Amino acid sequence: MGFICGFSIATGAAARLLSGYDSYGNICGQKNVKVEGIVNSGLDLTHKKYVFFLDPCNIDLVHQRIKSLALCVSACPRKELKTLADIQKFAETNGSTLCSYELQPSEYTTDPRAAKLCPKYPVPESAPIPFFHRCAPVNISCYAKFAEALITFVSDSSVLHRLISGVMTSKEIIMGLCLLSLVLSMILMVIIRYISRVLVWILTILVILGSLGGTGVLWWLYAKQRVSASAVETQIAKDNLQALLIYAISATVFTVILFLIMLIMRKRVALTIALFHVAGKVFIHLPLLVFQPFWTFFVLILFWTYWITVLLFLGTTGSPVPNEEGFVEFRMLGPLKYMWWYHVVGLIWISEFILACQQMTVAGAVVTYYFTREKRNLPFTPILASVNRLVCYHLGTVAKGSFIITLVKIPRMILMYIHTQLKGKENACARCMLKACICCLWCLEKCLTYLNQNAYTATAINSTNFCTSAKDAFVILVENALRVAAINTVGDFMLFLGKVLIVCSTGLAGIMLLNYQRDYTIWVLPLIIVCLFAFLVAHCFLSIYEMVVDVLFLCFAIDTKYNDGSPGREFYMDKVLMEFVENSRKSMKEAGRGGGAEGRELKPMASGASSS
Repeated sequence: MGFICGFSIATGAAARLLSGYDSYGNICGQKNVKVEGIVNSGLDLTHKKYVFFLDPCNIDLVHQRIKSLALCVSACPRKELKTLADIQKFAETNGSTLCSYELQPSEYTTDPRAAKLCPKYPVPESAPIPFFHRCAPVNISCYAKFAEALITFVSDSSVLHRLISGVMTSKEIIMGLCLLSLVLSMILMVIIRYISRVLVWILTILVILGSLGGTGVLWWLYAKQRVSASAVETQIAKDNLQALLIYAISATVFTVILFLIMLIMRKRVALTIALFHVAGKVFIHLPLLVFQPFWTFFVLILFWTYWITVLLFLGTTGSPVPNEEGFVEFRMLGPLKYMWWYHVVGLIWISEFILACQQMTVAGAVVTYYFTREKRNLPFTPILASVNRLVCYHLGTVAKGSFIITLVKIPRMILMYIHTQLKGKENACARCMLKACICCLWCLEKCLTYLNQNAYTATAINSTNFCTSAKDAFVILVENALRVAAINTVGDFMLFLGKVLIVCSTGLAGIMLLNYQRDYTIWVLPLIIVCLFAFLVAHCFLSIYEMVVDVLFLCFAIDTKYNDGSPGREFYMDKVLMEFVENSRKSMKEAGRGGGAEGRELKPMASGASSS
């Protein structure tokens, strides 16, 4: 990937991307070399630093680019120019010629070629894009057709325009609600640290109240707006009424399903509290764990920015080649034109590598906490100590684990691309086989991701290589498969309830705020954007907590496998986890007397280890 970046910069792609180039192959803001067979090439454009499109709204929807003659100009038109006389006056006043190079400003209103060589008027007000030296219209409404081509589910362009106007009108509310979801996620993390014993029940009660309250509010708003909509017959009112009905029905179905799941899992909730309590202690001793999503997200943003920049470099690299219109395009010839495929593979692998580094860092810190008997003897910063071990000893382990995920993810993405391209063309059997393969690869990817995470934990405990750690982790997980299903599922479900709480709270606040704008804007899309962002934020924060619970469970399983509490084989686990084991044994005995399945699921690992 470093070679690809260096190649694209060395071939001049960086200059063409940042400074821009005209339709004749000239890079703006510098002297250029003549391109054989191309008129107006090889010009000295030192004082013309901006790219100007004669018709910026003429967009090629097939190739997703602006289909217009591009010129280098010295300044962008900062106000609308309605006639050729205005364009001529702008050139004489600012020294910026907006017509093709072969026309002089004095010929704009007299030369018949001006109809083709001058911009389509009225010329919209434009401003240079920061760092990229392109003149872009201030009013981006002319790009609506391009957006319509990208959003295929919208068949009526007026619907898209109303959706976009709703987002633009409500942008302050959207930003405020996104900030609210961030604050709620951080508050929930603080609550987890200090009241983990009652957190499960608090979350359960709040989710029940939130689901009932949200569903009731939606039906109330629907009934209220239905009465008011009968008096005011507008398209926006009809859209909002239909959206409210869909939201209310969806919320009702979701609430019923949620209640059924909670009813089934109510007996397992008490067994999860102890593990949550120990995880809360981990966050008390390792407060920097809370900030892991920020650092990971920051590193991912840096890498994605680099990746997109190099991809743009690749889009402008190559040799100048005349196209069918007589203008210049830059194309790579030979095997080098496939470099972007390798670049895509690098995107997947390095993104997975960064996420795996986070998992290894968290696992190393939690393992240090768990296997330190005297918590006062913990390192000053276990997180930094874990990062140091990762960099010095375990980068190969993380690279191999992320590469395995990449090997599974790439075929799945290729199959998804094929399925999208053949949509409506393949027969039912082929479509079913494609979907089955995609589903199987998705399941395999999720299983390997979970196994990798536990392999990183085993590496942090034993300092073994990836394959050995994966084998050890797999054996431990198989030996305790029922306990993994019983405890981790409940823990993940409770964290899912936390995500639901944040999304419901943010969505409810959004409904109340956006309801005041229902008469002049459609708020379907703003509410969806806010809820999606709230879920992503909650997922980023609570996934760290979920990761800590999984690492603690594997440490607990290994601890009970190799120790039985006797002298010389004392447990490393916290006292609360010891109570957890005792409660599990009691539950097993009570359920065993009743002949239930609960006793079989809670087989104590410690007794199995001591008997062997």
